[in-house]
Amino acid sequence: MQTKLLFPRPRRALVPRPRLSDALHRGRDAALILVSAPAGFGKTTLLAAALQERIAEGPNITTVAWVSLDPRDGDAARFWTYALQALDVASPGCAAAALSQLEGGQSLLADVITSLINELSVRPDDVTLVLDDYHLADTPDVGDALSFLLDHRPPQLHLIISTRADPALPLPRLRARGELVEIRASDLRFTADEAETYLNTVHDLRLSASAVDALESRTEGWVAALQLAALSLHGHDDAASFIATFAGDDRFVVDYLVDEVLDQQPATLRRFLLDTSVLDRLSGALCDAVTAGSGGRGLLETLERRNLLLIPLDDQRHWYRYHHLFADVLLSRLLAERPEDVPELHRRASRWYEQAGHPEPAVRHAFAAGDVDLAADLIEVAAPSLRRHRAEGTLRSWLSQLPPAVLDKRPVLANEFIGALMSTSSFEDVGDRLDALERSLAAAPDMFVIRNDAEWRRLPAVLAMHRAAFALVKGDHGATIAHAETALARATADDQLTVGGASAIKGLAAWSAGDLASALKAYRISADCMAAAGYISDVLGCTVTLVDLELQLGRLDQAHRAAARGLELAGAAGDEGVVRGTADMWVALARVAWERGDTVGAEENLNRASDLGESAGLPQQPYRWRVAMAHLREAQGDVASADTLLCEAERLFNSDFSPVVRPIPAVRARLHIHDGDLAAARSWATSAGVAAADEVTYLREYEHVTLARLLLAEHADTHDDTHLSQALSLLERLHRAADAGGRTAVVVETMVLQAVAHDRAERTDEAVRRLMPAVELAQPRGWVRPFTSEGRRVRELLTLLPRSESGFARTVDAAVGGHPAHIRAQSSPAANVADVPVSVPGPSAEPLTLVAALSSREQDVLRLLASDLDGPSIARHLNVSLATVRTHTQHIYAKLGVNNRRAAVRRGHQLNL
Repeated sequence: MQTKLLFPRPRRALVPRPRLSDALHRGRDAALILVSAPAGFGKTTLLAAALQERIAEGPNITTVAWVSLDPRDGDAARFWTYALQALDVASPGCAAAALSQLEGGQSLLADVITSLINELSVRPDDVTLVLDDYHLADTPDVGDALSFLLDHRPPQLHLIISTRADPALPLPRLRARGELVEIRASDLRFTADEAETYLNTVHDLRLSASAVDALESRTEGWVAALQLAALSLHGHDDAASFIATFAGDDRFVVDYLVDEVLDQQPATLRRFLLDTSVLDRLSGALCDAVTAGSGGRGLLETLERRNLLLIPLDDQRHWYRYHHLFADVLLSRLLAERPEDVPELHRRASRWYEQAGHPEPAVRHAFAAGDVDLAADLIEVAAPSLRRHRAEGTLRSWLSQLPPAVLDKRPVLANEFIGALMSTSSFEDVGDRLDALERSLAAAPDMFVIRNDAEWRRLPAVLAMHRAAFALVKGDHGATIAHAETALARATADDQLTVGGASAIKGLAAWSAGDLASALKAYRISADCMAAAGYISDVLGCTVTLVDLELQLGRLDQAHRAAARGLELAGAAGDEGVVRGTADMWVALARVAWERGDTVGAEENLNRASDLGESAGLPQQPYRWRVAMAHLREAQGDVASADTLLCEAERLFNSDFSPVVRPIPAVRARLHIHDGDLAAARSWATSAGVAAADEVTYLREYEHVTLARLLLAEHADTHDDTHLSQALSLLERLHRAADAGGRTAVVVETMVLQAVAHDRAERTDEAVRRLMPAVELAQPRGWVRPFTSEGRRVRELLTLLPRSESGFARTVDAAVGGHPAHIRAQSSPAANVADVPVSVPGPSAEPLTLVAALSSREQDVLRLLASDLDGPSIARHLNVSLATVRTHTQHIYAKLGVNNRRAAVRRGHQLNL
């Protein structure tokens, strides 16, 4: 059949794929080029186009012998008849003797191939043999003879195999020798650019970039699926609607996959495919559980060898998944053929995941099975772990899927639902749910279903704690304290969670009233309790508040120490991944660096938080990161970016029960004032309802200070002394209130603004007099931000201070220039380690303080950081993992108060470490 030997004619409209053509050309001297991928990945098209390009380079470049194989070619004599015929046509005479021996039927197959090898070895030109669709002819007899040819191949012969399944050839040996070039499905998938060319140039569909991206993502670059989608789109007027619903139930996709893939498999393998289609991930043990069989791992390996649209998810080949469209088709066939089996398959998957300790997929499969009681049992047992990892959003999602009748007889779950709702800032039904739960507890305790006895025993105390939290949200501080005290009284001696939670709620009530000292004390108790209970993410959540409070009290050292300690705690607990809240610690360190005038360090810390991703942050992280970054962008002169960040922060705002003491609209108003857009700032003041004559309160303190700034700016713009007198009156009242409440940050800020106001009134001596106590408070703390934000005139006023304080002006100037004169070294971990003063050489150097000593292992790492070794080399030198080196490095940075390797080494030298 001569057509089996014809070189396929490349299609006229093809997507250029130089990355693949180049790979084929680079492998022209290899013994074997293997193109292995499932049906529809364009293997034949690629080879035809690439070889045509090579032939076009010149008649002496290469000679190609092509054989298109079919199932009958599994007979060795037939296979080699075609292979030898193709070679003889491509290079006349090279296979004549071998063909004669084969047709005579008297010679062994090895002798026939030996004859071919000998003839090719004396030929001057190379020849390439292409075996297309080799999987159809891959029998032991064919494979053995082909392996013999590869083992004794003359350099003039090159072999290319395209196949849907890896052949039974000595691939590992060829790979080890560097004689194998492999092109796989991952290489053949269309990139986004190739998909765009295919859809819009080849098919002239004129799709938008977003539509192309959606199709490319849905098909995972599978060429056949894109072609089928293109065919379907030609029959649709509404392309966007079709793309939104395109899936494995599209008639072209179904027909193709059923005909080309599913129905070609043996009955046993076909049933395995359908049974396991309920899974989004597959492992051998999981497949055995779902199919109630054995040999799942071997079947998965068989599927992978056959390239049956199975994608490995790890390098060890333990976990796989089906191509999305293939999975859709399998599931639709299962539902069509055996719908009654689907619930039990999901139930088996749920039980396997439960026993393996994976609650999320266990619950998901329980719901898919329609077994809400099983789902409820699993959720009740898993809830404490979800809370520990601050996954209240997941918990809420699960609980909302349970029918009310199920929750009515499960008080522990009903209480968990209340907590999850409040933790995700959804308070609409909380009051009614609390009332209903209390009524049911009093009415019908014998009817309850309890799966978690420990949480059942905690329920009375936790219910009171939820009452306290709900009262806090409503602004009833008296009821908040009363319910929190009830929770503490009901808590058992070992219930650290309730004690910690109730203490935090009391702290929030004190914070809302402006009693920062009491709030700080309560939050320290809460953090200690959460740490004792092993709720590290909650400890980090407490730390966010501790840093807030310490900064409002003007205690930068303590704020840094709290954040660094939190970071160290997260690192020590992060064996299974990044602990949620770790990113918040980097933002907290960034805020401290910002207040010290270290804008470079602040940006580095914010970038570290961003690099960790959203999953490493608590609910407040998205907006707090943007607010902190907005301050940086404003300082760098990029007001537009700062405003965009603040708009995003307002959209993402989540108070997480904390009092809103720095409303983002007020932060934006300060940006507008700094940028000279006083109309926008005045519009904010009107909408916020703040006026100069207002009674000052803690919760609106930030807004009233912002209004004072606006009045000063309006005076500078209009020279209307009314604005100045209003600003001075407001600032005086704010200063007295902040001073009485011990809120040092506002005390310093109002004194600086008073100095600005008096200077505007040409009372320079009074301005300097107001500035002096602000400097006395800020200078020992290395606190420069209150002065850098007020313009050059404040820095000039600093030079008029008495000599003992005037040097502070140089520190502020250095911070404005992006080069802070010094940053005090801080630490995080050991709270019981005494301060060790260390002098830094130099006439103007100030003493640095190392609060917690480096461990011996951290000293080893620090010494190696000073070398030229990279991270992996340091790990090998110390005989530890790279992750361990990174953890030690984080601790070193936190203890030394630095953000990078070079700074750590420099600080280590300064501290004689």
